Amino acid sequence: MATAFYCLSLTPSLLPRAWWLQGLAAGVTAAVGYAVGAVLESATRALARRAGTDPGPGARRAMWPVLGTLAALAVVVVTARSAGWQREVRRAVAMDPHVAWWQWMWVPFVAAVITALLLLAARTVRLATRIVAHALGAHVPRPVAYATGTALIALVIVGVVQGFLLSTALRVVESAASLTDQGTTEGIVRPDLATLSGGPGSATPWDSLGAKGRDFIGSVTPRTELAPFAEGRTVKDPVRVYVGLRSADTLKERAALAVRELERTGGFSRKVLAVMGTTGTGWVNDQGSRPLEYMWAGDSALVAMQYSYLPSWVSVLTEDEAADAGRALFDAVHDKWQTLPADSRPRLVVYGESLGSYAMETAVGGSLPALTSETGGALFIGPTYSNPLWKKITADREAGSPAWRPVVDRGVAVRFAQVPEDYGIPNAPWRQPRTVYLQNGSDPVIWWSPGLAFHQPDWLDRPRARDVSPAMQWYPLVTFWQVACDLAGADSVPDGYGHRYGAMPTSAWAQITRPPGWTDADTARLADHLAAQ
Repeated sequence: MATAFYCLSLTPSLLPRAWWLQGLAAGVTAAVGYAVGAVLESATRALARRAGTDPGPGARRAMWPVLGTLAALAVVVVTARSAGWQREVRRAVAMDPHVAWWQWMWVPFVAAVITALLLLAARTVRLATRIVAHALGAHVPRPVAYATGTALIALVIVGVVQGFLLSTALRVVESAASLTDQGTTEGIVRPDLATLSGGPGSATPWDSLGAKGRDFIGSVTPRTELAPFAEGRTVKDPVRVYVGLRSADTLKERAALAVRELERTGGFSRKVLAVMGTTGTGWVNDQGSRPLEYMWAGDSALVAMQYSYLPSWVSVLTEDEAADAGRALFDAVHDKWQTLPADSRPRLVVYGESLGSYAMETAVGGSLPALTSETGGALFIGPTYSNPLWKKITADREAGSPAWRPVVDRGVAVRFAQVPEDYGIPNAPWRQPRTVYLQNGSDPVIWWSPGLAFHQPDWLDRPRARDVSPAMQWYPLVTFWQVACDLAGADSVPDGYGHRYGAMPTSAWAQITRPPGWTDADTARLADHLAAQ
């Protein structure tokens, strides 16, 4: 079973892997297979003894050389074949298909080391259980002693992992992230515009914005850059508001501060106002923010708020923080927005990428009617498996539409896209306000979920997304771990694959909130302009 699981771990997954990552994945998977095999062996041996058909130790010793030879051949053959599978996956995501043989040959050796370490840990736990059970055996029946010993060791392990190792690791990561948050990216300087947080007259000091907040404010598109692209349109200095964790003490105070900053900077008098969900560290992707400033010639306001120092892969463990922050910010902005005269309000839209999309979905109640009634449009990029609205839409999709590009209610309110042509699917009216989901077929951020361990996912049904290898298959436990490992390389692929969406946010915003006179040619021109920067 260890060998079988090792071989299955080398089969194609969503994304190509480096040799060391494949070795790690194969080692963990082989250890899981060993555990499954050990359980099956114990059960089979007990049944054989009860039935009187146990072959005995002699026969078992004779079989080990045969099994060892077959296992070694399987490892060599499948490892060699897996290099070809990696070439297929690399082609599917538009990467150079070359795989270095001298590196790939190290995969089984790395896997062997990882498996051995895991088995050593498991057998240490088993030894500890036997010692405790033996000590208790003098006082209670043997089954009770073993059950009690197992329970005690399990409690100790859980206590050590959760109470010491995990909490200590989180404290270390948070401390390091907090220090990183105090830094400033090279080239980012404090603004001298009153339309920006951290600038003159701002109630959010520059130092309080955090590293990602300073990046967000410092990378605003200046009027001098917008003017040549605007081709004669009136150009304004864009509004960008950001509130960091250090800007105010509580979540409610930070949300209220964001509204005051929007009032101070004139954000509520712009044509479009975007509430932007952030990832764990407070990051907002420029590919999702800058297109709005170009499209509206700076007559735009973007507002975001930090809720954590931790990166998304850690923050996902406490995703309620993202939901609470998204809800607090959106509710505060929406409440103020509703008090404005209907004919002079900005168009209120929401945006989120990855964990930020989860925050914004939950902010509007996680339902499509609420989203369309409370906003003027939404853009969600690379949603997570926890996104409530995404889950419901995908589950309620029309028959015949694939999970990777679902169609709901003939696409009247929401559409999914990987390439611009997807906006036309289905060929039916698409009313305003519009919601767009950008999701690549090979994005593990979208498709990884605990359910992968025991259930074949719909996104592996036929037909598949164009960037998912036709050779990829689902295997219990194995695929779960494969896609989990794919998360490590989600951003290490070309635009349009994995968790990289390139210029697609530009075309998405053009579908959601198109300025008067804006054409498809303008969208293409903007996409080329941003790509050249």
